[in-house]
Amino acid sequence: MAQNSALPAFWNQRYQQGVTPWEGASPDAEMQRFIATLPVGSRVLLPGCGSASDARWLAEAGMRVDAIDFSEEAIERASQALQGTPVRVRQADFFALSASPVYDLVFERAFLCALPPSRWDDYTHKMSQLIGKDGYLAGVFFLADKPKGPPFGTSLEALQQRFAGHFVLRQCKAVAEAIPVFAGQEFWMVWHRVSAGDEGRQ
Repeated sequence: MAQNSALPAFWNQRYQQGVTPWEGASPDAEMQRFIATLPVGSRVLLPGCGSASDARWLAEAGMRVDAIDFSEEAIERASQALQGTPVRVRQADFFALSASPVYDLVFERAFLCALPPSRWDDYTHKMSQLIGKDGYLAGVFFLADKPKGPPFGTSLEALQQRFAGHFVLRQCKAVAEAIPVFAGQEFWMVWHRVSAGDEGRQ
């Protein structure tokens, strides 16, 4: 079985073998409350979407949703699950997306923790390109002392240092019903896109 989670083959094999313990999450009240504050028609990206279960409820909330994954197996499942919905599902590499601030929100769910830490600087850079000023990076982050993965853990302090100059933390709360593979260490976070020097702005 492929061991490099930065490659599509790693995830294709796991979908083929049914080893997908990160799947099956549902939105909690905090997520739904936050999404309700966004204007109808806001553009939302789900990177590393997997079977894209979050895409359906986001679309039902009035968001314009793009769901992407570089795994062919994941996209096949997402496309089947989302037939008849307005969600745009496509196979794509997040890091190869056009560097334009086109999204009001990027919804994070088991994407950062699936990436080797060597790609985390690239993750931050790409997020800062894709999210327009006053947009958001929001979703579920895995806070744990777990350097071997996936899932790869991080800390709140490390995230704040990594996102400094790009995003300011507006909300952080433990997810009430975390997926078992994340052992109750999932946290709902809302990061507000700002320009350098605007970190103190409310």
